[in-house]
Amino acid sequence: MNPVLAQYEKMKRWPLGEWLFARAVCARAPYFGSIKPKFLELKPGKVVVKIQNRRSVQNHIGTIHAIALCNAAEMAAGVGMEASLPKDWRWIPKGMTVQYLAKCQISATATATFTLPESVEGGYDCIVAVAITDEDGTKVAHADINMYLTPKPKKA
Repeated sequence: MNPVLAQYEKMKRWPLGEWLFARAVCARAPYFGSIKPKFLELKPGKVVVKIQNRRSVQNHIGTIHAIALCNAAEMAAGVGMEASLPKDWRWIPKGMTVQYLAKCQISATATATFTLPESVEGGYDCIVAVAITDEDGTKVAHADINMYLTPKPKKA
């Protein structure tokens, strides 16, 4: 099993384990700490992350800022890649397109989904679709994140 996925599966059984897992992710990529994410689901090809509307993620009208939604989308996509890739592959985000569809008042849930190719020889562009909904299930944003997958270089 992938080490990131194995760690999540282990930690989610602990009291506060999902919270601790999110803190560990934020320790590795500190910028994500700004949204205080909560992982609701993590499995190969799918990740669900939730963020709450707090003052630190608000825009001038008191709703969740568009960039906070982007952070949730990128976090879901990145952790999903880490938890899904074979150990001899690597990834890097290559681009992201986002559509802002509605105001997000209370909370946002980012659901990232993707399918991995059989091979990444020579490089492969994998599009991760991230649907972001509010607490009522209304789609407030959509992101397509282009993850560039390649084999890890062979160690000399």
